[in-house]
Amino acid sequence: MTKMLSCQDVIYAFSKTHPPVERIESGTTIEIETYDCYKNQIQSADTKISGIDWDAINPATGPIFVNGAAPGDVLKVTIQKLNIGNQGVMVTGPDLGVMGHRLTYRESKIIPIENGVAKFNERLSIPLNPMIGVIGVAPEGEPISCEIPGTHGGNMDTQLITEGAVLYFPVYAEGALFALGDFHAAMGDGEVGVSGIEVPGSAVVTLDVIKDTSLNHPLLENEKGFTFLVSANTLDEAVKIAVEETADLLVARTKLSLAEVTMLLSAVGQVQVSQVVDPLVTVRFFVPRYVLETYGAPLLSI
Repeated sequence: MTKMLSCQDVIYAFSKTHPPVERIESGTTIEIETYDCYKNQIQSADTKISGIDWDAINPATGPIFVNGAAPGDVLKVTIQKLNIGNQGVMVTGPDLGVMGHRLTYRESKIIPIENGVAKFNERLSIPLNPMIGVIGVAPEGEPISCEIPGTHGGNMDTQLITEGAVLYFPVYAEGALFALGDFHAAMGDGEVGVSGIEVPGSAVVTLDVIKDTSLNHPLLENEKGFTFLVSANTLDEAVKIAVEETADLLVARTKLSLAEVTMLLSAVGQVQVSQVVDPLVTVRFFVPRYVLETYGAPLLSI
């Protein structure tokens, strides 16, 4: 039977000092319930945005202590199943997102989810792309708010973090202290209005500890390829780091020269933007699966 973790156990920052709410063995599959990013406070159009608790934003369910995980290891997270609720909410307003300077007051929109679409209004339905906004492990140093992404993961708001994806996180604390939250029924790259279609839900994930390898940034793979997820102060900085991390990985796996790898990445690599509205922006540099398959090389040295 799959273990179950209730959304009653939440954190608002990733921290190595948080006591774990669950301890599991490496290889365990667990279902994790989540609130939406507003902790389910907005349930109807009548809810006053000014009246919600803005300190209760982006809760992540956890943390989970994975036995055997130690600093310098990698935590492998396989997203087996992603379930979302039947109603979403979006919020925007002054000082929020790219358009915040042109908006005069905060407003919300309730969005029903039915028959595989999000009903934006009576005329327009949006195809679903359920994904996880906040996911990660405890950072090495001081606590980091669940609103902020980083090398530990966190609020990366990346479309590819969805059912079937596998993520790899650098481990900084004993037990890794894994948590997740902030699900979206749909979200465009950039998340320009500061929210996707925010929904509660649950994710079934398998957590594995990988020894004898290390990472500097979260890494994601799916059936199409792999990508580093890098968060930084600017897009330029994040792109530079993501490309260099990818180049180093490919040099090590393929034994091609750095010049050859650079030419290869210029031919097949894809710079993609995940989000531009959090305190740090997040980009990804995507490489098709066939590149490593051609060389018979593993993504990680295990």
